[in-house]
Amino acid sequence: MAAPSQPQKSTYDVIVIGAGIQGSFTAYHLAQRHKDTLLLEQFLLPHSRGSSHGQSRIIRSAYPQEYYSRMMPDCFRLWQQLEAETGTTLYRQTGLVLLGPPGEPELEACRKSLGVDEVLDAAALAQRFPGFRLQAGQVAVLDSTAGVLFADRALRAVQEVFRRHGGTLRDGEKVLLIEPGATVTVTTTAGVYKAPRLIITAGAWTGAFVEQLGLSLPLQPLRIDVCYWREKQPGSAGLGSVSPCFLTLGLSQAPHGIYGLPSIEYPGLMKVCHHDGSPTDPEKRDQAPSSAPRPDIAVLSSFISSYLPGLETQPAVMETCLYTNTPDEDFILDRHPKFSNIVIGAGFSGHGFKLAPVVGKLLCELSLGEEPSHNMAHFSITRFPGVLGAA
Repeated sequence: MAAPSQPQKSTYDVIVIGAGIQGSFTAYHLAQRHKDTLLLEQFLLPHSRGSSHGQSRIIRSAYPQEYYSRMMPDCFRLWQQLEAETGTTLYRQTGLVLLGPPGEPELEACRKSLGVDEVLDAAALAQRFPGFRLQAGQVAVLDSTAGVLFADRALRAVQEVFRRHGGTLRDGEKVLLIEPGATVTVTTTAGVYKAPRLIITAGAWTGAFVEQLGLSLPLQPLRIDVCYWREKQPGSAGLGSVSPCFLTLGLSQAPHGIYGLPSIEYPGLMKVCHHDGSPTDPEKRDQAPSSAPRPDIAVLSSFISSYLPGLETQPAVMETCLYTNTPDEDFILDRHPKFSNIVIGAGFSGHGFKLAPVVGKLLCELSLGEEPSHNMAHFSITRFPGVLGAA
């Protein structure tokens, strides 16, 4: 990605490993602080090998955890700032319906985080959004602020502003070795770089990098089936209609949660996915899947038959994505316990994209030794016992 005329430097203020949405926003904030920043990406851009590709992600204000819901106003503001900086539309407001049993603790926490009292029963939901069919006794909470982020477009936009502020983005360079010290040395397939600060945001590859640094983090990459389901009546679930995003909480039919977005990537197809997957090696992410039955598809087909009767019950298109989960599904945003000039951002557990503007800001602040702008208590490395081995 570096311009051909740009001389290859070897020394920077900060090096960021991984140019997905988290690393790109981290580099963006550093460049805006006038830090000479190198952003390294192992694959040629754009690519679909990690967790930041695809055209759409949900953004919402509603969160069961207060520490995330408190970040969301800052996230919306920073997404709008990026739109203004690039003159690009990155967000479409569609609303979000949260589906679950009445009194379900996470659903109640979301309702409180929104400050809304309105709860829709099956009849009220069907009247407002005819595509949804709740089961008897179940309810829905509406997050009217929510919508769709245009993911690929957003990633390109944040990288564009990073470069505009003087940042260097080098893709197709795989990191081979990290040598800690007062000055960190990073060896790639194309060169050797040095900086007093390093930030690792390498998605599913983070675990392997931090093992070099004496850390054993409980990060589990999962291969997720991203499924698109054909509308029986074309146009019924598209952005041109009133169809909102949706998310299930506490439904027995969806043990890990199911989410959906209106038709964007593929006209006439609605994106509906199970928030779960199978453990995988990220190096084998693009290998053809086995012919064994895929239980997530059965869960989704059953859910669609009951809750989204306007969709066909077999997926028309199937793609894959990587989640990198922590045991509690909270992020890791922290300094290395032994090397304080190395910062780690990892474990975004399939819900990190919307929060990337604030995650990037927090990783930037940690790297620069500043007081973080949000509560970091839930994101520490040491919440997991036994992570620090012999470096």
